[in-house]
Amino acid sequence: MNTLVLNASYEPLSVVSVKRAVVLVLTEKAVMEHADSAKLIRSATRELPTPLVVRLLRFVRVPYRRKVPWSRSGVLERDGRRCAYCGERAASIDHLVPTSRGGAARSWLNTVAACVSCNQRKADRTPSEAGMRLLIEPFEPKTHRALVLALGVSTAQTLPDWLTAAVS
Repeated sequence: MNTLVLNASYEPLSVVSVKRAVVLVLTEKAVMEHADSAKLIRSATRELPTPLVVRLLRFVRVPYRRKVPWSRSGVLERDGRRCAYCGERAASIDHLVPTSRGGAARSWLNTVAACVSCNQRKADRTPSEAGMRLLIEPFEPKTHRALVLALGVSTAQTLPDWLTAAVS
């Protein structure tokens, strides 16, 4: 399980382990904004809910982040782990323009989540050549959205409305 770290201005900064988030809270460098009270972290003297979102108490200046780095898990999360061709559960990624034909291997715009059967059926062709229609259009996620995707959670179900709106 991971925790989202917000800057003092409520801007998403990074994703850290729950252990690191607890240390930030206990050293009074951050406060819990959202926690899972069903899962408690216990010590000999304290009991805390598991932090899901913490906010730093001091503003941290961060250099401008231009692009979100591409990753296989990021593509799967971006597409909701659903196949871009049939909508079933996806376990692999597919290159719209195959890398063997000059397509970019690590590009947000050239990759989509795909189930194994659709990926094999498409093979070394473009979707139009294979007669397959995309249900979703690939896009490059914004930096803030990518941080939430890194948590591996559904924003609508787990995060509060104020944070869901901030990262959408």
